Amino acid sequence: MAVEVKNTPMNQKKKRHLTRKQRRSMNFFAFISPWAIGFILLGIVPLVLGLATSFTNYDGLNLPYLKFVGFDNYVRAFNDEDLWFAFGQTVKWGLINVPLWVGGSFGLALILNQGIKAEGIFRTIFYIPSLIPVAVAVRSWRLILERNYGMMNIFISMFTPEPFAVPWMSEYAMAGMTAISLWLGLGSGMIIFLAGLQGIPQELVEASRIDGANSWQVFRNITLPLMTPVIFFQFVMSLIGSFQQMNLPLVVSALGNSQGVPPRPIYLYMIHTYRQIFSFQRYGYGTATLWILFVIVLALTLVVFWSQKFWVFYDD
Repeated sequence: MAVEVKNTPMNQKKKRHLTRKQRRSMNFFAFISPWAIGFILLGIVPLVLGLATSFTNYDGLNLPYLKFVGFDNYVRAFNDEDLWFAFGQTVKWGLINVPLWVGGSFGLALILNQGIKAEGIFRTIFYIPSLIPVAVAVRSWRLILERNYGMMNIFISMFTPEPFAVPWMSEYAMAGMTAISLWLGLGSGMIIFLAGLQGIPQELVEASRIDGANSWQVFRNITLPLMTPVIFFQFVMSLIGSFQQMNLPLVVSALGNSQGVPPRPIYLYMIHTYRQIFSFQRYGYGTATLWILFVIVLALTLVVFWSQKFWVFYDD
């Protein structure tokens, strides 16, 4: 015998509740759909296509003759001396620039956090270079670092018996590019460190002062431990960015020679990959080198994340 379900007020309330819940879900997905569509089309799809391309002989024009070559591109990459030279230069670039950038931006933030006069003006002055396009910055720095008429060599020549002509943009391009990179990037790092410093509870500093701690002891036992999460974030982001450096050496080479090939000291990993893809149309090989770099950077990042339990302090 069938039991008839009466359309009671309670059942109507449940129906309205379910309808409202569904409506909220639809609104949620409607709001995130622009981001989700962009992430899928501009993130997931290129990753999948790039991985698939790395296993083919694709060169941009050979679609009728496209074929699967397996791990040939990866084997070729591991035997490419120029690739591993570029990787070594990239590691050297990171070893020089990551500590200088993290330490320099942290030092600027510490100075500006002392309550000095015109703090806002100095903060603006230090931050402005990070807003300047790379091409403009390199062209400006050429006036300083150029071998024959650069202000750096002219200044040093004032204290030497012979004219000083160091090729800062060719043989010593690593040093010259480091100066440009730090000038461009210290301001943005300083802002993040300054925000972290201003978030340190002042009652801890005042209590340590009452107990007789000097400035170094306050920095060593309060400021530095509470800043380790910010230092960790800055270190990870700068580590990843050092392996992705490409624009700066490209612009330096474009302004320094007609061929547009960076000098060997700044022939970085991404430069080699860029030339393989866009100069020689080796798309399959180029994407294979990118995936090798992705695995290396991922492994280094995981090691850094593992190490945080030994030196990063979270107050919770």
